[in-house]
Amino acid sequence: MQELAEVRLTAWVHGHVQGVGFRWWTRSRALELGLAGFASNRPDGRVQVVAQGSRDACERLLDLLQSGKTPGQVDKVIVDWSEPADSLSGFTER
Repeated sequence: MQELAEVRLTAWVHGHVQGVGFRWWTRSRALELGLAGFASNRPDGRVQVVAQGSRDACERLLDLLQSGKTPGQVDKVIVDWSEPADSLSGFTER
């Protein structure tokens, strides 16, 4: 069943997303969905979210990131889907 295959979601979140609890909120949602990965502040003000797990769980996390119900203000999310790379465990804030 293809929907059970693991995928890697990389999302570049643009907007006012640093210093507002966005990474902590993302980590909490990802852990609830059983995803592994990280949320990282980038020097240009974006947050990079990398999540690995089922396609369904990754799509649900992406929906949450774009929901307008996050801390701060998300202006846009640039998405890249790929095959899982190195094994990730847990979900961390970087």
